Amino acid sequence: MTQPPFDPFDSKISKIHRRDLMRMGGMAAFTSCLPGLLGSHANGASAVEPPVNSRMFGRAKQVIMLFLSGGPPQHETFDPKPLAPAGIRGPFKPISTNVPGIQFCELLPRTAARADRLAVIRSMFTNNNIHGGSGYWVLTGRPMLTGDGEFALPTDWPNMASIVKRFRPSERVPALSAVSLPELFIGNGGNIESGQFGGILGPQYSPELIECRPAEPNSPLGGLYASRVPGDQIRQRVALLDALGQTFDRNPRSAVVEFQHGLQRQAINLLTTGGAREAFRLEEESDKLRDRYGRHPWGQSVLLARRLIEAGVRFVTVNWPRVPGDRGVDNPVWDTHARNFDRMEDCLAPQFDVGYTALLDDLSDRGLLNETLVIAVGEFGRTPAVNANAGRDHWGSVFSCVLAGAGISGGQVYGSSDREGGYPASDPVDAGHLAATVFHLAGINTQGTFSDRLGRELSITEAEPLFKLLGEEPATSARTTPSGDVAFVPPYRSGLLLHPDFLETTHLLPLDAPASPKGWRASPVMVEGNGFGARLQNRPDQRRIAAIGVWANGPEEVQIPANSSAVLTQQIRDPQSGHFTVKASLVGGGTSAETFQRIFATNFRCRLVIFQFSHASKSAIYRQELGSVEFLPTYLENGHQDQWPTVTVEKRLAPTPGVNFSFGLGIGVALIVEQKTGGAISLPAKSGEAYVQLNRIEIGFEGWKI
Repeated sequence: MTQPPFDPFDSKISKIHRRDLMRMGGMAAFTSCLPGLLGSHANGASAVEPPVNSRMFGRAKQVIMLFLSGGPPQHETFDPKPLAPAGIRGPFKPISTNVPGIQFCELLPRTAARADRLAVIRSMFTNNNIHGGSGYWVLTGRPMLTGDGEFALPTDWPNMASIVKRFRPSERVPALSAVSLPELFIGNGGNIESGQFGGILGPQYSPELIECRPAEPNSPLGGLYASRVPGDQIRQRVALLDALGQTFDRNPRSAVVEFQHGLQRQAINLLTTGGAREAFRLEEESDKLRDRYGRHPWGQSVLLARRLIEAGVRFVTVNWPRVPGDRGVDNPVWDTHARNFDRMEDCLAPQFDVGYTALLDDLSDRGLLNETLVIAVGEFGRTPAVNANAGRDHWGSVFSCVLAGAGISGGQVYGSSDREGGYPASDPVDAGHLAATVFHLAGINTQGTFSDRLGRELSITEAEPLFKLLGEEPATSARTTPSGDVAFVPPYRSGLLLHPDFLETTHLLPLDAPASPKGWRASPVMVEGNGFGARLQNRPDQRRIAAIGVWANGPEEVQIPANSSAVLTQQIRDPQSGHFTVKASLVGGGTSAETFQRIFATNFRCRLVIFQFSHASKSAIYRQELGSVEFLPTYLENGHQDQWPTVTVEKRLAPTPGVNFSFGLGIGVALIVEQKTGGAISLPAKSGEAYVQLNRIEIGFEGWKI
């Protein structure tokens, strides 16, 4: 049976799924209509007239919205609570910003040094703890009246970018007035969250989706506007416009089709010779600048956003990108239900603090910050209380939002939360006021109206702009020296182990050392002398390695208690659901092959282990083993480390259908040497030394796929 064309406005269709959206391709830009193109359909002229209070009206020529999907924790970002109980305040300390009296979490040292540019709202709320429902209010400025918002609907209120696209389209690239990248705001189940499209305005006002991984060399961009899409493919897509008109309106002579011909030539020019096409060529930026933003999907997406607004795009939304395997875990993106503090320290804060400040500095250096509004916000915040998995859960009762740039008076905090960061304490701000402020700065009268696709005249917003945040100058001229330490939050470095080898390790920490900073831990730790344990060694080529075993070179005998074991371990950073392959490069060593056989091979066995932490201290003393392989290392007297044999252990950690996989307090990898003979071991003086030498551990990972 022949299927009818997909119609997102068909009353029988209640949910927009990703596959349906992609069938529509990148054609939303072709159907973006300028106010004059649809004649009687373009009412609401009052929306572009200056309001009575016109302070900073229209100051923002362009908007960049950094949407931190999942919901950032206010305690570990812009609203630390040092006086709250330990189970609420968390392990991180507040730091002074460069504005007296304003403190941020120590995970944002670079951002704190630029607080004079920022207006921080600490009292925003939605009172909605559902991703889609709370995100809907933040993204559209309107609360959701029915449903949970977990699926986008054609009856949704328009996204803020859609309103800007409708009333303030780009003069230079109207077909690209609004863009979303590098992907949509998507739930773990693959559902497309509501509030991201044109909704009741119609799909022609939806932001153009640019699916991309700009951090990957020569990575193609999805959607219509890709710098590497051949011209013949572009023309093929243009030829689909008639079919698109029939899809949205079964009458092929609809308004969409009537104005398509004028946009076709414009769009083809943009894609083949236009400046918009050039905006996607990140390779034209210097390596230094690309490094400054961070060579990861979010950092390079933020850089791409800057290039797009330079090319004339009016509104760019940068959604926080997902990573392989994160749709099967309980802490994807900023949704830190588990290991909140690890995620913030290892992954989220290093990317945000570096990329966000790079954008502010870059815009300022180019003279664009005064005309570009930059917003950083998630759909909600996180609970004050820390749960059993060291995570924070959904919390729409209060959260933070940060604005900078065009028309924003920096160096101020608006509103406050209570002592525990749980509820607004002063000047509560619902998400509608954020949208009203954005519209005002973008030159849209918040008292104006628009007509939806059914011809109903509706108010753009019911909220008022936050005029206290607006101004030509910072709210205060006072400055102070920020106390943050950028060395505490180094730029994000990918890899499941912070230190796969020992080149940057100066000493081994004991197993009961605090979980931060991460790195190699061992027990028993030996620095020198005789005995049984783990220590660092320098090879003849001065390359540092680790060794676990026995040293008995002294004038006294060495006693090793019964059932002794030694552990060398490191926490796996930011694990996601999928298949882990752990490979350890190691050999046996010691005084001689005979000594190794007599002391080590006879009395000990080695195991390479993947384990899960079972105690809040996150000490490998308390662990539940998930996978293990036993081995005897090959004795090698000489030989370059690159030629050392490897031992491998593999483990698949993936969810069961319908249930996210929980890593709990986290997982780690360990090299364990344990006694296999009964009773204590007594070694005579000057017996020699025998051990296993570890050069490095590499972890391969293949993300779980739905």
